[in-house]
Amino acid sequence: MNVVEARGLRKSFGKTVALDGVDMRVEEGRILGLIGPNGAGKSTALHAILGLIPYQGELKVLGRDPWSERDQLMRDVCFIADVAVLPRWLRVSQALDFVAGVHPRFVREKAEAFLARTTIKRASKVRELSKGMVTQLHLALVMAIDAKLLVLDEPTLGLDLLYRKQFYDSLLNEYFDSTRTIVVTTHQVEEVQHVLTDVMFINRGRIVLDCSMEACEARFHEVMVHPEQVSAARALKPMNERQLFGRSVLLFDAVDRQQLAPLGEVRTPSIADLFVALMGEASNTNNVAPKGAAL
Repeated sequence: MNVVEARGLRKSFGKTVALDGVDMRVEEGRILGLIGPNGAGKSTALHAILGLIPYQGELKVLGRDPWSERDQLMRDVCFIADVAVLPRWLRVSQALDFVAGVHPRFVREKAEAFLARTTIKRASKVRELSKGMVTQLHLALVMAIDAKLLVLDEPTLGLDLLYRKQFYDSLLNEYFDSTRTIVVTTHQVEEVQHVLTDVMFINRGRIVLDCSMEACEARFHEVMVHPEQVSAARALKPMNERQLFGRSVLLFDAVDRQQLAPLGEVRTPSIADLFVALMGEASNTNNVAPKGAAL
């Protein structure tokens, strides 16, 4: 089942094109990382998925049109952006009361159990909590809703390393299962790589890469080349080259690992290194790399 399916999705703000004919598909039970530089179109795509903005093209979320059927859709969708959206005057107990009163799928016992493992007091006001604690509160409220799709837009922005790790560990251990789907945007690529099942790079409103993590690992290889093999490695037309500790590190797309092995140390590139390489390639050539396609 496709939880999100878009064809030719387009959105402009005046003369600025935020989404330029985007095709995307997110299957049930997957965790998609939507990654791109500032202004690439990430938040615009999420806002379209959530029915917060009108758009051109075709878009279905859980089989519904998010713009015209938003009321019904939001029964099955949760959204976390910057946690600063919680009113500072609100008490923790009041937040629990409010969500219990407005969302039919909120299970208060689950939220209470999550908060019991924190130092958050029910009588505390949001303004008395640290940003990390506010994130824990927000997460407790959202994870207690039996939603089919969770959308996260830079959810750990401004948090320290400990709270960021706790956030993603909680998502994996207490929320995610084969019937739920997560779409997350973040600039902290290295920290989410281990939780993603799929990755999508977006730049200037266009998809640059759409690939499962397994396919990325099979498709892309990085080689720290032996000095005497640099010319031979370059002859294989790497998509990117950088220097590290005085050695040439070349990134290859769809070149057999066994062919690369004699050239140096072969490894799977990190999502961050792949992102940097592909963003540069996209800026120079405007190529798009869909699932299974080579640049």
